[in-house]
Amino acid sequence: MTQQNAKTSSTAADGKFEGFTDEERAAMREHSQELKTAARRGSKATKADGEADVLAKIAEMQETDRVMAERVHAIVTAAAPDLDPKLWYGMPAYAKNGKVICFFQPALKFKSRYATLGFNDGAHLDEGHMWPVAYALTELTDADEARVAELVKRAAS
Repeated sequence: MTQQNAKTSSTAADGKFEGFTDEERAAMREHSQELKTAARRGSKATKADGEADVLAKIAEMQETDRVMAERVHAIVTAAAPDLDPKLWYGMPAYAKNGKVICFFQPALKFKSRYATLGFNDGAHLDEGHMWPVAYALTELTDADEARVAELVKRAAS
């Protein structure tokens, strides 16, 4: 395996773990910075601070991810205004009582073919013994936007 491949692959050809990908390490560095920023703000942190951070991160995204992230942000903030926007591993996220309920993962963050709307265990989406916690997003139709709004409302309840 070449030096380049070892840096970008978490598993070698022989199946042995070689570490985190460059993208995973970058996400961890971003999360570390987010924690430092939160600590620096302390009790003076406001919802507006989180919103500004999220909007700045969205503005940095490439066009396809940016357009989708802007729509998701608008849907989430309208459907669940009590959720607090914040960054989470460098991704726009929305929290309740400090716990991330849902997040938007841009396609290019981990070089995926689609963006993801994900929900963490604090989301109230339980349906029996099994339910989805992440949704692939390739575009957002009016029907998709309505479904996202409904999911976010349920998740935040």
